[in-house]
Amino acid sequence: MHIRVPVLTRLAVALAFVSASLAAQSPAPSTPQPQGQSSGSQPGAAAAQGQKEPPVNFRVAIDLVTTDVIARDDAGQFVADLKKDEFEVYEDGIKQQISTFTLVHGGRVLNQLLPPPPPPQEGIILPAARPPNDTAGRILLFFVDDLHLDFANTPRIRQLFQKISKELLHEGDMFGVVSTGTSSIAQDLTYDRNRLDAAIQKMSGGALKPSEIIEAGQGPNGPSELRYRAHVAFSTAYEMVGNLEKIHNRRKAVIYVSNGYDFNPFEGARFGDPNIIGQTRDTSMMRGNDYDPFTRQSNEFADADLVRELSELTRAANRANATLYTIDPRGLIAGSDLDQNVDPTEWANYVRKTQDSLRTLADLTGGFAVVNQNDFDKALKRIDNETSDYYIVGYYSTNPDPTKRNRKLEIKTTRDRVNVWSRRAYSLKPPPAPKKP
Repeated sequence: MHIRVPVLTRLAVALAFVSASLAAQSPAPSTPQPQGQSSGSQPGAAAAQGQKEPPVNFRVAIDLVTTDVIARDDAGQFVADLKKDEFEVYEDGIKQQISTFTLVHGGRVLNQLLPPPPPPQEGIILPAARPPNDTAGRILLFFVDDLHLDFANTPRIRQLFQKISKELLHEGDMFGVVSTGTSSIAQDLTYDRNRLDAAIQKMSGGALKPSEIIEAGQGPNGPSELRYRAHVAFSTAYEMVGNLEKIHNRRKAVIYVSNGYDFNPFEGARFGDPNIIGQTRDTSMMRGNDYDPFTRQSNEFADADLVRELSELTRAANRANATLYTIDPRGLIAGSDLDQNVDPTEWANYVRKTQDSLRTLADLTGGFAVVNQNDFDKALKRIDNETSDYYIVGYYSTNPDPTKRNRKLEIKTTRDRVNVWSRRAYSLKPPPAPKKP
């Protein structure tokens, strides 16, 4: 069952397109001449013919590249007094000129490059201007990948989101919730915390058990159902962060809750390796020969396929300047459930790969992964701090080459004993497909 749902459609913002006027390219209409008079008798006709047409100037739109920067001292405290001149931005090793510089401290937005407000007119007393709600606070998206969450952990998942509602979500924050599976949650951005409470009651895990993965049908690229579920999760997350690209000048964080991904789990058990311990699928009888790990190539590129899909998702998140914070609700993982009877080595490899996939999503977007730990309170406090105190640095890239889509970012500070964190790369949006005639 395909459960992908569009999200954040109400926040679509019209894109500005720059076009050149074609009227300037059309020559002026010629003046009809009287009958019997040659064109050579017209005074100034030769000069008019020799006059060049005015050149056509094409304007090229350059997008402003913005990135969130977190600055902390050696004690882990946020440094809130850095100036624009104390930051250095490098794109592919080339220093860029900072065009916008904004400090967000404790939820208050302080744009240090804006001119001071004009003095009030005499005799008129106006109240202090307040920013509208849509320009203050954060945007938090809760991504519930219930296709990769264990049903047995449903109470633990709901308890985690209750902590998120209490400790992470504050007044003025907009949030949305979307799920990938049978929980069927698609909550657009809202300020109403009651909507989150209602979504929590619908959350339920629906991941495949190890025994179901082992006994499931095998396609040319491995377990078919497993691949399909991962594709649904990635495509839903890709669409979600793509819509975030239309929102500017606000801190955008995605709380990504999942067990992680492995495209080739329990390989020995699935192919009937007699050397592993635990439940195996006897495929040697179906093939008519013994298990041979050297001639079997159906899952040869499973890890490469997983890396490619993870990379595409992180590129979309970096384009939208959205940070992914991945959380594994399984907490501290020991062995598998007793009723699954899985080989300990294969189980350990499965847990390691799933956790590494969550680390990849977080590390490549400037966030961090909460895996293999039970202290969610400490992690939520850190997420709260990183999304409340930060700088927004913007620049116009000096690289005019549109074919250079993937670009490395490096943010430095000239102040001693101050450490900065930010996304390490971004990619240009792919050009639109040509219109069909």
